Amino acid sequence: MSDTPPKKPMLLDWDTREPPPPEAPRMARRPPPPPETVSGPTPADVPPVPDLDLPQGQAMLAASRIATVRTSRLGRFAGWVFGTLLVFVLSVAAVDFVTSLLTRNSLLGAVAFVLIGTAVVTGLALALREWWAYVRLERLDSLRESAIAARASGDLKAARRVVGALEKMYGHRADLRWGRARLSERQAEVFDVDGLLGLAENELLVSLDQSARREIEAAARQVAAVTALVPLALADVATALYANLRMVRRIAEIYGGRSGSFGSVRLLRRVFTSLIAAGAVAMTDDLLHSVAGGGVLSKVSRRFGEGMVNGALTARVGVAAMELCRPLPFHAAPRPKVTNLISRSLTGLFDR
Repeated sequence: MSDTPPKKPMLLDWDTREPPPPEAPRMARRPPPPPETVSGPTPADVPPVPDLDLPQGQAMLAASRIATVRTSRLGRFAGWVFGTLLVFVLSVAAVDFVTSLLTRNSLLGAVAFVLIGTAVVTGLALALREWWAYVRLERLDSLRESAIAARASGDLKAARRVVGALEKMYGHRADLRWGRARLSERQAEVFDVDGLLGLAENELLVSLDQSARREIEAAARQVAAVTALVPLALADVATALYANLRMVRRIAEIYGGRSGSFGSVRLLRRVFTSLIAAGAVAMTDDLLHSVAGGGVLSKVSRRFGEGMVNGALTARVGVAAMELCRPLPFHAAPRPKVTNLISRSLTGLFDR
């Protein structure tokens, strides 16, 4: 037997390691709590703070409110009753005056009778002119609606009737003589509605659009100048009303409306009503350039900034009047832009 002790078996490293502890069971994550609902208004609901430095065109806003004032039925009935009573009292007083004057002096009575008769005939002529102006405005509306219907339905016969009515309405206009001649020569070659109405628009209405643009530029220049230079409280409002009324009347005359005094007031009311309904008597995208210029000018003078914005709103009223008075809607010819009209009308008036 050998005296050497037996060798111990060699242990490897991994045999001496202790087994890892068992992993703890993972807890399921809870969903995050829902956000707390706020009962009161949030910051997103609060309206933005108005910029008091930017001009707002207060004169034109006041003019639009004055032009669109509507009375109640009772007020209109009361106006009709009192107006009729006033006419009746004046008529009786005139008859008594003439008859009493005839009994005292036949010559003076005859002169009074002739003068009163002339006044009555003049009043009837004015009423007839107002009625005829109203009829012409209605005819423009009818032509525009007929053109829209013909374009929508593709009715070539209806489009030719519209073009014939346009030629008849502008038959006495010497400034449209060449346009009527070219339209007569070329309309037989056109066999689609869009081409025929576009031809009539280009030959007859483009030159009238230029005249209407000049009227708009003149009115915007006048309103802007008076607002900027006249420091009286109500002068800018009165000027805005007068300039817009005259501009609307001239635009109607350019397109063949020949609106009278009451017809012009009615047309101006229609223009302001349509703009207010569309939210256009305010600062929107097509007035950003003008408002920016007015804001810069308002740093120098508040009146200059208000003048620029009032001029821009006047130009917008003029474009709306063009759309209401034009016998054909804008399709082939481009619709005027307010920024272009303002940049041309205020060139040299304000250094922009």
